[in-house]
Amino acid sequence: MLWARFLRYDVIINVNFCEYPLVSALSPTSSVISPPPSANWHSLRPLWQGDKAVVQQGLPHDQLSPAWQILMLGDGSPTRHLQLLTREPTEVDVIDMSPVLPGGDSAPAQIAEVPGPHLRRQVWLRTASGQRLAYATSWWEASHVDEYLENRSLPIWASLAKLRTELYRDIQGIEFGHSAALEAAFEQKGPFWGRHYLFWHNGKPLTLIYEVFSPYLIRYLGPMGAQA
Repeated sequence: MLWARFLRYDVIINVNFCEYPLVSALSPTSSVISPPPSANWHSLRPLWQGDKAVVQQGLPHDQLSPAWQILMLGDGSPTRHLQLLTREPTEVDVIDMSPVLPGGDSAPAQIAEVPGPHLRRQVWLRTASGQRLAYATSWWEASHVDEYLENRSLPIWASLAKLRTELYRDIQGIEFGHSAALEAAFEQKGPFWGRHYLFWHNGKPLTLIYEVFSPYLIRYLGPMGAQA
């Protein structure tokens, strides 16, 4: 119990430490337009946002530690990263798969890159022992989703790896913000780090993915903000 309280305290300390430097370190034009909170999926209420240029440049290590930047800004599979960190299989709980009505679903603007009509998939990524590590929403072209997600209960990485599908993960933006729903689901105090990216296949956007990671990962990655 004492260790759990320490972890939560550590999250709060690092959030306060990095919140204002993040804003001041970036030019006003480097922010991205974030989706507003939606009743249908869990987007963050951002305190700070960075666009693709910020993703490519990276953040100062006193604002987001190198280990966390590899997870948040790297183009590797988060499912695989989580599996290596926890030494447990990364499993998926599918929350929702439903058609998206015209109007964009309050998704990031890059949803326009994915041909419609769209199908939205929401999942929890968790360890085999049940610890939730991340939340993800993805938007697919409804008519093609079954080609790539034959088993919809598998993580996207596992499904596409099974098909030997060549992909490019194109990270479009990163953000830091609040979500009461995710606090309850993760059983961790926010704010949280999130990102969104496009998956490209054969030169075309296959899906748009929005991910938020639990501060529980501090026990594997260390503090979010490195203290000098």
